[in-house]
Amino acid sequence: MTPYSCKSREELEQEHEALLRAFDEQKQLGLHLNMARGKPSSEQLDLVSGILTAVTTPEECMDGSLDCRNYGELAGIPSARAYWADVLGCKPEQTFIGGPSSLTLMSDVITRAYTHGLLHSERPWCKEEQVKFLCPSPGYDRHFRITEFMGAELIPIPMTYDGPDMDLVEKYVQDKSVKGIWCVPKYSNPDGIVYSDETIRRFANLNPTAPDFVIMWDNAYGLHEFDGDYRPFPDILSLCAQAGHPDMVMEFASTSKITFAGAGFSVLAASEANIAYFTKLMGVQMISYDKINQLRHVRFLKDKTHTLEIMKLHAAILRPKFHVVFDTLNREVAPCGFARWVEPKGGYFVSFFTMPGTAKRALKLCAEAGVTMTGAGAAFPYGVDPEDSNIRIAPSYPTVAELQKAMDIFCTCIKLAAVEKLLRN
Repeated sequence: MTPYSCKSREELEQEHEALLRAFDEQKQLGLHLNMARGKPSSEQLDLVSGILTAVTTPEECMDGSLDCRNYGELAGIPSARAYWADVLGCKPEQTFIGGPSSLTLMSDVITRAYTHGLLHSERPWCKEEQVKFLCPSPGYDRHFRITEFMGAELIPIPMTYDGPDMDLVEKYVQDKSVKGIWCVPKYSNPDGIVYSDETIRRFANLNPTAPDFVIMWDNAYGLHEFDGDYRPFPDILSLCAQAGHPDMVMEFASTSKITFAGAGFSVLAASEANIAYFTKLMGVQMISYDKINQLRHVRFLKDKTHTLEIMKLHAAILRPKFHVVFDTLNREVAPCGFARWVEPKGGYFVSFFTMPGTAKRALKLCAEAGVTMTGAGAAFPYGVDPEDSNIRIAPSYPTVAELQKAMDIFCTCIKLAAVEKLLRN
């Protein structure tokens, strides 16, 4: 196939007519498929539904001598703290166990930074003249929304195949008003990039001017391989401690894509000093999170080794779906020569870059054909992609058959939007 950039106007007009015919046929399928978020499929939820009966009697509500039905243990029950320490490679004393959403813990950290300051803050952030936050982009829209909501200035940092552009990060942290950075270090959302060892080393050795600069290290996909074996990952807490910055990082994780979405349990991992400080602040608003749910999860998941066995079952469901995406893009789009994408080995997304200036138009066409996807620009600060190029594909929820139909429509729409632009030009 001749790349679109090499086609004559007559050839582009013929391609446009063919794509319009295909698009009209696809609209007749009557699809109503929402792929806007990385939701686990019903099949994935079914395979972990044994968690519903993991704790059923009063006797089973004991965590050692602790009765989990009662008040107490704000930082989490001992077995839950030990579980996450095993998963993340840190110490139980370095963990604070949260509710079903790690995003809530992240929001709590940022909110308390504004109201009271972090451990080494000179003053609460609300009293700073200006607060800036670094946002590797494309990135997770909900991260950006937290700091935008609190009034921070968001600074986009380009992503490379090794992680964020560390030359820029090291430059920006010399500005005292730069208070932190968002990170998804393994199978980043949405690019699926795994930060290189060198990138992680440079993070641990940052020397920011702000004494309360914080690395918000969202390890959301630490166990989430769908192709190949589990890939061990460095412990950022110990690396920061070795570099003389033990309090600079806050690490987050949850079971939202391991057990039930929005009904699991989460963790904040940090230095013991940070955990003590954060626990004190959290004690004002609550006595503890749901300890029965913590116990239920620990009984079902057991430890990191057993959890990785469960993740293999998830992988068997996810792998064919991601390969539908890869195979369809390579067959239908690659020969056209105007797009690029990353093919990750884990995580929940595929980050697709179409012809600049056409992402919004392509997604509008997708919606007309019954396929809803994450809005164009969502992966950038303030929801603005300067190139109007990036699209996040979330293949996890549909069946393989549904996904194939959706990807056929997607490919038609991005090609149609590209041809339209070339003809206009």
